[in-house]
Amino acid sequence: MNPLRKYLTEIVLIAGILVVFSVTACINDAYVSRFSYNASRLILQPAAILGIFALGAAVVIIAGGIDLSSGSMIAFSSSIACLSMLVMANWLNPDAVNPTADIPGWVIGVAIAITLAVSLLIGTLHTWLITVVRLPPFVATLASLVGLRSLAIIMNKAVTAEFGTQTIKVNIQDPKFYALGDNIWISVTVFLVIALVLYVILNHTVLGRHLYAMGGNEEAARLSGIRTDRLKWFAYCFASFTAAVAGNLFASLIQQSDPESQGVAQELFAIAAAVIGGCSLAGGIGRVSGVVLGAVFLRVVIDAVAKLIPSASDDFKGMIVGLLVVLAVAFNQLTDSREGFRKQFFPGWLGGVSIFTIGLLSGAVLAFSLEMSGDAGSWKKGLVVGLAIVGLLTATKFFSGWMAAKSLASKSQTG
Repeated sequence: MNPLRKYLTEIVLIAGILVVFSVTACINDAYVSRFSYNASRLILQPAAILGIFALGAAVVIIAGGIDLSSGSMIAFSSSIACLSMLVMANWLNPDAVNPTADIPGWVIGVAIAITLAVSLLIGTLHTWLITVVRLPPFVATLASLVGLRSLAIIMNKAVTAEFGTQTIKVNIQDPKFYALGDNIWISVTVFLVIALVLYVILNHTVLGRHLYAMGGNEEAARLSGIRTDRLKWFAYCFASFTAAVAGNLFASLIQQSDPESQGVAQELFAIAAAVIGGCSLAGGIGRVSGVVLGAVFLRVVIDAVAKLIPSASDDFKGMIVGLLVVLAVAFNQLTDSREGFRKQFFPGWLGGVSIFTIGLLSGAVLAFSLEMSGDAGSWKKGLVVGLAIVGLLTATKFFSGWMAAKSLASKSQTG
């Protein structure tokens, strides 16, 4: 296979990262003057933490499943870690005014170990629900998405009540714990180590080959003697484990657990990074390199939105991530790494209406965002951009149709 086609997703993502960087730098001067700060604190570190649990989501997707619990698992593991440190610190220094201000290093290590052990129990529970109870993965992990966050809130209130101040947020003020999240290179190193380990597993072990086989066709894998239940246990435990690692980093970065806000919607970002990185939601397809670049690209786009629309970046964040996911899935569905375009992007009248709708929505979003920034010509600019997008997509309609016809003709000749 042509290497350019094999790694088309990675090439597109690298190009996309450079384009977003360049466009943002041209519009926002602060992006250039504070480039090192933006690249490390606002992009590199959040991308690393996102990438950690996105790798877990990718393994589940490659195995043919889905995990919606990673956001709540982040909040739950954060609470487990902080509560463990709170209890042990009060046990060691019962008379201290603030026992969490100076916690022994081994206490932090034990708390993190407890968190990771609990994550494996959660992953095992998911596997049991899916393989024994026969719940669809969507339903099994949706239950955890709702339940784990509520459990964390109840748990925080109950444990802190024992120390006289019932609260949802559990604060840990030890500087050693804070350093774990504040040090950018700790997050990046953990991310790269997990990515390297997963790369070896997926590409150089029997376990990895079996995961791809099960994701491609579970029934065929089972009939060929592959123990699919064990593979699912590994996939869901790995996803819970990586979410717990990210939860510890989140907690240390802000020195507290806050299950009401931590990890909210992060499961969607994890799935988005995996899908943008080339993982197929049908299973059996995906590479570690794509997921790594997908996480970086997603973070670069989010940071660019914050720079370009500073007054309402959070309002646009979800919409942009959703759009990227739709584009990535559509691209994967309509193309083939070996043959190029499999079918036309916008066929018939449905395609024509879709082109008009996309252009209208894009122009409206730009106009609304410029209007919020006080730009007097917001609607004219929105109209121009909308028309330009309609023209671009119309050209894509005809080009993809021509390429699909060419691919079909080539297949018929070789057949």
